[in-house]
Amino acid sequence: MTLEEKLGQLQQLDGEANGNFRPEHLELVRKGLLGSTLNVRGAQRTNQLQRVAMTESRLKIPVLFGFDVIHGYRTIFPIPLAEASSWDPSLAERSAAVAAQEANNVGLRWTFAPMVDIARDPRWGRITEGAGEDPYLGAAFARARVRGFQGTDYSAADKVLACAKHWVAYGAAEGGRDYNTTDLSENTLREIYFPPFKAAVDAGVGTLMSSFNAINGVPATANAFTLTKVLRDEWKFDGFVVSDYTSVKELINHGFAANEEEAAAAALNAGVDMEMVSRSYNAFGPQLLKQNKLSTATINEAVRRILRIKFRLGLFERPYTDEAAEPNSLLRPESIRLAREIAGRSMVLLKNERDVLPLDKNVGSIAVIGPLADDRRAPLGWWAGDGKEENTVTPLAGIKGKVSAQTKVVYAKGCDVKDESTAGFQEAINLAKQSDVALVFVGELAEMVGEAASRSSLDLPGRQLELVQAIHATGKPTIVVLVNGRPLTIGWIVNNVPAILESWMGGSQSGNAIADILFGDVNPSGKLPVTFPRAVGQVPMYYNYMNTGRPPEAENRYTSKYLDVPWSPLFPFGYGLSYTRFKISNPQLSAQRIETNGKLTVSVEVENAGRRVGDEVVQLYIRDPVATMTRPVKELKGFQRVTLQPGEKRRVEFVLGHEHLGFWNREMRYVVEPGEFRVMVGSNSADVIETKFEVAAKQ
Repeated sequence: MTLEEKLGQLQQLDGEANGNFRPEHLELVRKGLLGSTLNVRGAQRTNQLQRVAMTESRLKIPVLFGFDVIHGYRTIFPIPLAEASSWDPSLAERSAAVAAQEANNVGLRWTFAPMVDIARDPRWGRITEGAGEDPYLGAAFARARVRGFQGTDYSAADKVLACAKHWVAYGAAEGGRDYNTTDLSENTLREIYFPPFKAAVDAGVGTLMSSFNAINGVPATANAFTLTKVLRDEWKFDGFVVSDYTSVKELINHGFAANEEEAAAAALNAGVDMEMVSRSYNAFGPQLLKQNKLSTATINEAVRRILRIKFRLGLFERPYTDEAAEPNSLLRPESIRLAREIAGRSMVLLKNERDVLPLDKNVGSIAVIGPLADDRRAPLGWWAGDGKEENTVTPLAGIKGKVSAQTKVVYAKGCDVKDESTAGFQEAINLAKQSDVALVFVGELAEMVGEAASRSSLDLPGRQLELVQAIHATGKPTIVVLVNGRPLTIGWIVNNVPAILESWMGGSQSGNAIADILFGDVNPSGKLPVTFPRAVGQVPMYYNYMNTGRPPEAENRYTSKYLDVPWSPLFPFGYGLSYTRFKISNPQLSAQRIETNGKLTVSVEVENAGRRVGDEVVQLYIRDPVATMTRPVKELKGFQRVTLQPGEKRRVEFVLGHEHLGFWNREMRYVVEPGEFRVMVGSNSADVIETKFEVAAKQ
């Protein structure tokens, strides 16, 4: 390969938003100067560009086509944060498999997913794309999504190459402000932010994407510690790393490089193999090589990594896509059914006072109110692949399709999400007064979450809270359904409205899934993968915090708390209600004492004490109360979702071992220290029963 051809393999350029490639791409591919594109899609388009590579270029190296297939390509599934609320990684594996099949059939062979960033700050808009605040839960979903996208062989005709992003600590951006810097100890990186990426690597993920943020003063796109020492040397990752969109050139803005030439040298030497959109490698690679600021070996290694993945993908053997198969591969009936199932299992019942829900399908009249009751765009969320609004089932449509022919359903928007006008309030109030029950749909628009969508407030935008208050004031039974991509501060609603359903942004079938739950065809079983704060001033707020020397005490001013709100969350991590009741009791341990390399079985009895079949997510937490470094008050180390018939009891078991009980000490060694450990099992992180055991030094 010539130097220019090598640098061409390191270059990725973007196509147009509608899926077309740009005119220059044809000539660049013909000359071997473009190895990959993003956003170019559609079997006919990708084949056209690929034919140039395979028949007109000197080396006939195929182009790798990528696209952000985050939670579906055409069949849109719930946003990843919602899917994590199912606490069922197998569902994420199934949805990713559908997304892979649809994407592959339109010529795509690479998705920039899963996003596995841990996010403890809901002001950050991209919390919507991940699995929440916990590294154990995040790792479980990272593994599942990689398996779903890639399968056991990502060269298969219904699979795509996955990309774990954003490496690393992007979710810790200061102030919740996107692209912002991070300052974290290595201990925190290894214990909180690394585990989902390690899980993805262990699951065989083919690529990683470097993140926009700096980490302790060194931008992630030029960070040799994370890109080479950890990823390559420690974890033995042999795929390739792609930069995020223009993040190589952005090293200049970070103040880490004086110009593009320095930026290219810094990123490529640190371990970023492919440059997305900016063209610093191509423009300055030759002179960097002449100046000995870049070595031939470094360039060759980056090219080798990229070609290795192209071979593993089967691109050389199967460079083209069957154009005849594309139309029948999207929105298959079984995919639509799965989207509805996953959406229903991802929604979280936050409150249900006096069993207001489920509703009777034969109720006389229902007022469906709110700016998100008939919005086709919001349920799709951000990064909605190639999803189409016309394929979205809105809540209003879902409700109309669920109730009896005798039930009267009326609708009023009430207000817009962001506008300050209350002109529509009166119509909504009048309809509520005339109806037996009012369903109010409020939350966020799709563009209010995702990339570059940080918020300084977590309140309902616009006049939506006032709309809820006005409907509640009619005296009619009022149920609030949230359509949103992050935790919101909804204290007044929690204190006053009898029933609240967190539907998240539930995808193409969101409206049907909401109706399934509201009318009892599906028993809600979702659990929060992220803490809901009472006020934005509590943020960042997460369950696995370290205790202080002065833990909160209600009657003691000089303890760690607030003057104006309780220190506790509005809803804790792992929280979620059901239409039935579960009892978790009788914890048992297989041993009271184990060695540091030993294993222990923890079991509890779970009973469905209600009158409906339902699912409970049994959660296991541990605490190491005394150690050579302070340890979190709780750490999730196991969960199981179980389905129980009314009156059914089952014993659920968890195994704890070395990998659950240790931590990274001050010397950055993973150790299990002897001493007492506490085990907590419950239905959420706050409602647990506790027992304990001893860990002894290995004899």
